[in-house]
Amino acid sequence: MPPARCARCDRPFASSVATAFSPQHRCSACVERPPSYTRAWTLYPYTPPLQDAIRLLKYQGTVSLVRPLADLMLTALPQLDAIDLIVPVPLHHARLCQRGFNQALLLADQIGRHLNISLCYTNLVRITAAPPQTTLSRKSRLKNLRHAFAVRHPAQLMNKRILLIDDVFTTGTTANECAKTMRRSGSADVFVLTLARTIDQHLFPDRMQSPAPYPFSRH
Repeated sequence: MPPARCARCDRPFASSVATAFSPQHRCSACVERPPSYTRAWTLYPYTPPLQDAIRLLKYQGTVSLVRPLADLMLTALPQLDAIDLIVPVPLHHARLCQRGFNQALLLADQIGRHLNISLCYTNLVRITAAPPQTTLSRKSRLKNLRHAFAVRHPAQLMNKRILLIDDVFTTGTTANECAKTMRRSGSADVFVLTLARTIDQHLFPDRMQSPAPYPFSRH
């Protein structure tokens, strides 16, 4: 990932000059409309071969990839302040039944075990079914997720510092709506940790555009 990134959403800047004299510099989107989460970390670019591995997990059920993908997250884990609970981004019941598992939960479980932090995976729920975010425009994404999440037991989140975990960060709409829901329910800071982030291709050198050897087992 490019070294210069937004201090709030972790969006890469095109030039390192952006943070040379202001390490806490934020992107224009975070300045104009600050997200509900306190800080997001997006650890790797969503490009092959990592992109292929994530797709194998999500769409072909290759759950053997959970451990190596979680290990990648742990390898690049940022310095975290005190965290009370880990919460995975939930799937709607219909999507969960179709897929058979929630990849965010599987990753969150590995992270929680490593950090010895409790996992809370039944409190934050998705209450509306809608088309996948990847099929929608940014405007439609915002509308698609409005009031899509709910907290079943607000008292369990009261004043808790939350680490929200997902596999891919695209526009940040999903993470922001989850954070907004939990903050409205009384949580303290919500931090976001995702394995990968979709990145504008112009931010990477040409050599990163060509296929790379596949480092994960397909079996």
